[in-house]
Amino acid sequence: MAKREPAPYILIVDDTPDTLEVLRRNLMSRGYQVLAAPDAASALALLAARPIDLVITDFRMPGPSGLDLVRHVRENCPGVEVLMITGYPSIQGAVEALRHGAEDYLAKPFTDEELLAAVRRALGKLKRQRLLQEDSPLAAQVMKGFIGRSDAMRTVFEQIAKVASASATVLITGDSGTGKELVARAIHYGGTRASSPFVPVNCGGIPESLLESELFGHAKGAFTGASSAKAGFFQAAEGGTIFLDEVGEMSLAMQVKLLRVLQEKEVAMVGTTRARKVDVRVIAATNKDLQALVRKGAFREDLFFRLNVIALRIPPLRERGDDVILIARHFARKYAAEAGRPVPAFSDGALGTLRDYAWPGNVRELENVIHRLIVLSEGDRIEASDLPDLMRFSALRGGGAPVSLAEVEAGHIRKVLELAGGNRTRAAEMLGIDRKTLREKVRRYRLEAPAES
Repeated sequence: MAKREPAPYILIVDDTPDTLEVLRRNLMSRGYQVLAAPDAASALALLAARPIDLVITDFRMPGPSGLDLVRHVRENCPGVEVLMITGYPSIQGAVEALRHGAEDYLAKPFTDEELLAAVRRALGKLKRQRLLQEDSPLAAQVMKGFIGRSDAMRTVFEQIAKVASASATVLITGDSGTGKELVARAIHYGGTRASSPFVPVNCGGIPESLLESELFGHAKGAFTGASSAKAGFFQAAEGGTIFLDEVGEMSLAMQVKLLRVLQEKEVAMVGTTRARKVDVRVIAATNKDLQALVRKGAFREDLFFRLNVIALRIPPLRERGDDVILIARHFARKYAAEAGRPVPAFSDGALGTLRDYAWPGNVRELENVIHRLIVLSEGDRIEASDLPDLMRFSALRGGGAPVSLAEVEAGHIRKVLELAGGNRTRAAEMLGIDRKTLREKVRRYRLEAPAES
């Protein structure tokens, strides 16, 4: 029987006792070993006394600040990740924390899931780094965060290895849920900028009126509510990489400003006329056909050429063959461990159905399906009959009249909307896509969704 890895040690640092207790309980309920400190000085003593995997620190505290603690960890504690917690007025401080080596930051108020997702990202990065240092045969693939042996994924691995050491702009394309951010992180952490910040930005998730300020920062008084100067994501990524996800969602006006940054390699904060040079590698991603948008006049051709210096296409799950089975088993091990139960086996029928399904939501949809199976199944074996009805129906139709991918996707979305009672937010989570993508697919397929609850 394989020896189970010890649970990671997390040190939380906050001067508010209630916050410490809430964080401690949430993390311990997920199996982490947790230590707590009321200030930076106490945290330093704990760091010196025992191995710590992750430090979660508040930004503002009496005495040495969270930023001071971040600096100390980066300079004196190799192999320890740092997550910063900040209130909205301290976002600029969080940007500084990213510059000095924090893996991520959370703005208050945040949900339990947002906290746990950030913790998993930080610990996942730490695990990949340790595996890479061990120089094991699987290290290269684990570092990239992917599981796969298909020819399609071997090509992606080779491209990542070639691109990581370069400094050129990269455009990553692929369907929603294929892992475009994982590819961007693999490129960053596999290159010379690995010790500098990786800053992901969801361009489609930021209101157009705020996007320029978020990307480039703003001066005090630049607009109503700008009570202080604030650095942007480009400044936060200095020396590292900025990942512009959903770049196809940018307006034409914003595209012009991004083009200038790419051409001149300098950024002007909103409310100022003085530009400052930035040393940032840009990786962009989209699930849209930018060339088609160029032909329609919805995306600037000159910006497309600037972004498309190196192009990487991430294959959808339906093109990855038996990778589906490898990934399904990986998620089964992951969620069984979280639930504290044995890893269930898959019957041949279940594996065949998983293999033959079209997976319109890609890896995210597969993860959600396996997670639900682990939570709901009672035995130690997953049969084809345990899988969602639509998946089994699609598999049965495979031997009869041909079914188009669009038909499968439309039927699956309709079924999930019904299961979610018409709640599009819940349906998007079940499908492993964002709500905006779901809205576009509902419009494209003219689905009659039930009224939202």
